[in-house]
Amino acid sequence: MQVFNVQGMTCGHCVKAVTRAVQEQYAEARVEVDLAGKQVRVQSELAQEQILTAIRDEGYQAEIA
Repeated sequence: MQVFNVQGMTCGHCVKAVTRAVQEQYAEARVEVDLAGKQVRVQSELAQEQILTAIRDEGYQAEIA
């Protein structure tokens, strides 16, 4: 499980956007979003940089936790 700190997520739409962005890169990815903790946990075969790029392309600030 890879963990990322993601700033700018505030609602359910944000959760869907981040989840969709990651799953567009790897459809079987398991994505868990913690809005209050500003964290996204991803289980997939993607490299960390691929996940970071997908989240950043949605407009969120993301970094490896």
